[in-house]
Parts: sequence; structure tokens; C-alpha cells
Amino acid sequence: MSRILFIEDEPGLVLTLTDRLVMQGYQVDTASDGEAGLEMARTGGYDLILLDVMLPRLSGFEVCKKLRSLHVDTPVLLLTARGQLEDKVHGLQLGADDYLTKPFEVMELLARIEALLRRSRIAAPPSKPQTVSFGFVEVNLKAGLVLVRGEPVTLSAREFQLLRFLIEHEGEIVSREELLRQVWGLQHMPITRTVDVHITWLRQKLEENPKYPRHLLTMRGLGYRFQREPA
Repeated sequence: MSRILFIEDEPGLVLTLTDRLVMQGYQVDTASDGEAGLEMARTGGYDLILLDVMLPRLSGFEVCKKLRSLHVDTPVLLLTARGQLEDKVHGLQLGADDYLTKPFEVMELLARIEALLRRSRIAAPPSKPQTVSFGFVEVNLKAGLVLVRGEPVTLSAREFQLLRFLIEHEGEIVSREELLRQVWGLQHMPITRTVDVHITWLRQKLEENPKYPRHLLTMRGLGYRFQREPA
């Protein structure tokens, strides 16, 4: 079942299209503003994003640009009332995969969704394992689920993003600066202990002995490294 994130602030359209997409066999999550949609898109492991351009807090253009700068390559289908050619070109230049102008026929939308999903499946590299286990911890990277000794543990969205990034770069030393860029989206590096604090929180939740971590390791003067096998 393909997972779709629908970012749209018009309640009637959200209700109508969500019902139709669910009837077609898709799993659908929704967000009603750009900031909430961006956070969900970064962490939710979706197969496709339906993205309205005119959104509160962050426009669809801004959301799309931010996602691509963070290397989120989920296909994006922009929806907008704008019909000007320059807006379409701008959206595509920012990294959108397709563009549909409101009002549109639902059948056309469904056809475009299926075409994007089909294209994405063909282009996708061999899939990475969705579940990673270390110590007493099991992490489902796609579902965002973390279990410790079989019991679910709640991580904040940022904690999960940080954990996932370290897992995906297992064995590599990742600097604080790189983590601030890739997980927090900060291009200019402030003097901050944000990364260190979040690592401490993760250790408290996931390490058997947080004072002597075996999986989320500090590489003094360099950054952090994740390893499944205990140090």
C-alpha cells in the first residue's frame, strides 16, 4: 500500500480527495500548513507528496525547496490555483516532479499519481532494510517505530531524525556540523550544544547504560558514530 502525504489547507478538498484516495487503496496522511507538512514529509517515509502551493506558514514552493535541500527525494506533485507558466516552471525548478492546476478532474490526478509512483519504483535503488536492531532496540525506519525490549518508546520527531541519519550512515564518523545541516537544516553553524543534548536524550532512552554507550558513540573532537555491534 503506497503512503501519500497530502498537504492542503482547504478542508473540503482534503476530505473529498482523502476519501477518494483511500478508496483507491492508498494510505493517506494530511497536514494543513507548510511547516507541519514539511516536518511530516521529512520523517514519515512517504511514497508521494501532494503539495498545495498556497499554504499558511510556509508556501508549497518553500516546502519543496526545503525538502530537496535536505535530500528528501520523495516524488512531489504540486497542486495550485495558479495557472501561469512561470509558476509551473518555478515549481519544477525547485524539484517538484509534476504540476496540476486547480480545478482538476480527479481521474487526471489519480493517473498522475500512479505515473509518478510507477516512475519512482522503476528508478528506486535496491531497498534498504526497514528494520534495524541493536542491543535491546528495534527501529522501524519507515514506520518511525522504536521498540526497547519489545515495548514502544516515544522519540520526538527530531530525535528520530537524528537516530535515522546516524543509522543510515552506520560506521561513519558524522560531525556536529553535518548533523546540524542534515537533521536541523541549518546552513550557518551557530555555537550550540543542540546535537550533544539530543544525543544524550537518545542514549537515555536507547542505551543499556547511557553513561557508557555501546552504539551511539562519541568520537572525541570529530563527532558521533553509530554501530550495531557493541563497542
